[in-house]
Amino acid sequence: MGWDFAAELRRHGPQSPPLASGGLSFAHSYCARVARSHYENFTVASVLLPRRLVPHFHAVYAYCRWADDLADETGGGQQSLALLAWWRAELLACYSGTPRHPVMVALRETVTRFRIPPDPFLNLLVAFEQDQRQKSYPTVADLLGYCANSANPVGHLVLYLFECFDADRAALSDDVCTGLQIANFWQDVARDRGIGRVYLPEEDRRRFGYADADLRAGRFTPAFAALMRFEVDRARGFFARGKGLLPLLPRRVRIDVDLFIRGGEAVLSAIERAGYDVWARRPEVSKWEKAKLLAGAVVWNR
Repeated sequence: MGWDFAAELRRHGPQSPPLASGGLSFAHSYCARVARSHYENFTVASVLLPRRLVPHFHAVYAYCRWADDLADETGGGQQSLALLAWWRAELLACYSGTPRHPVMVALRETVTRFRIPPDPFLNLLVAFEQDQRQKSYPTVADLLGYCANSANPVGHLVLYLFECFDADRAALSDDVCTGLQIANFWQDVARDRGIGRVYLPEEDRRRFGYADADLRAGRFTPAFAALMRFEVDRARGFFARGKGLLPLLPRRVRIDVDLFIRGGEAVLSAIERAGYDVWARRPEVSKWEKAKLLAGAVVWNR
């Protein structure tokens, strides 16, 4: 099942009429279709989640998918910012009790059932807007500030759906989500540079002597290898701290979070096996490795 966001935007975008028929049933089926059309992102989670939670995860995923595509699939700049502003207005309508978009109709039931405040959803939009305005990060503190909006709110939403959100768990979840975000950044250095984004902090590049000219050329050098080794080790530190979240989660959902951590660590291992040369080829986790990760998570969390 393909995902044609341009067609979805014509059908359910700011120029389309509000959801007029089908109501909540249509909204649920729509969000499920969004999730299933991105099967690579949702396959294991769908299998392992308690059945009663799946429609709510679909609604949250559909919200995030639409926000992501509004930011990255609509031409960028002012056009994307205007569409993200429309999506924020749709979210606020959802919270006011008058949802219009099918995603928001489904999300209304979820946020009411699990008492989710708007902040995590709004913070994600802040990050997507930041992507339109800022293409590189001078310091690691700047990068982590970005992750606080781009990644950490997802963990908070998961905790709310697991009905175990509190400040201590949220802090540990932030470590997991930041680790996942920066692992993805280091996996996609070449892809991101190709769309004009550089997440390797300037202060780190200077520290290891990796020149801007080498960055622009996508050149692998000893300095780049040392830089990437440092960044991979930093990401591992986030996962090491975030594992403290696992015993604080309900047993029935612990395996899901454990699997995400193992997946992030596997990405870092793939970067290491590539000798840190992420310019030559994107490091991947094979299907066999993913199966081993799943088996390990199941055994560990019995």
